[in-house]
Amino acid sequence: MNGKLVVFNHPLMHHKLSLIRDERTGTKDFRQTVSEIGTLMAYEVTRELPTKKILIKTPCGIAESYTLAKEVVIVPILRAGLGMVDGITALIPTAKVGHIGLYRDEVTMEPHQYYAKFPSIIKDAVVLIVDPMLATGGSVAKAIDIIKQTGATDISYVGIVAAPEGIKRIRESHPDVNIFVAVIDEKLNSNGYIVPGLGDCGDRLYGTK
Repeated sequence: MNGKLVVFNHPLMHHKLSLIRDERTGTKDFRQTVSEIGTLMAYEVTRELPTKKILIKTPCGIAESYTLAKEVVIVPILRAGLGMVDGITALIPTAKVGHIGLYRDEVTMEPHQYYAKFPSIIKDAVVLIVDPMLATGGSVAKAIDIIKQTGATDISYVGIVAAPEGIKRIRESHPDVNIFVAVIDEKLNSNGYIVPGLGDCGDRLYGTK
């Protein structure tokens, strides 16, 4: 089954995106806004989560209600992906969190793994891979490869800004994975950065440059 590509069109998301694009936005406001975008995106990303029917005893009787049928596992790609985790768990506090550490070779621009740790229930869970920027798509494609090795099959990527090149790579290498982004930008530059983008998201989140 082919995954879907969803580009959000929400006024609040566009407003907050303008804040994190602005080069004058400081670390505190940048970090807070990225987290807020994560919450807004989580609401839409989880719209079709599977549910199961349950009966609840209320003060006035018995109500037929619903609860999530599968666990949710959030997997940020270190380090920028961490910036969206708190925003998503604010909406899904029962979600478990795994981590994938990747670094990009500055010459080949290909990703290399240095860390991976996941909750034991990941195989049967809804997995949300989180990374704000989808540039070349190499890191996200590698993360999907790693997660599929656990046996997980219900996988989505959740990001903020994407380049057409990154979208194309994920659609070709993992056509079964859903892609959720706030915006698709123009292109990549010669250094593999998204144009116009918002710069290096990790550096802006943590004030390291």
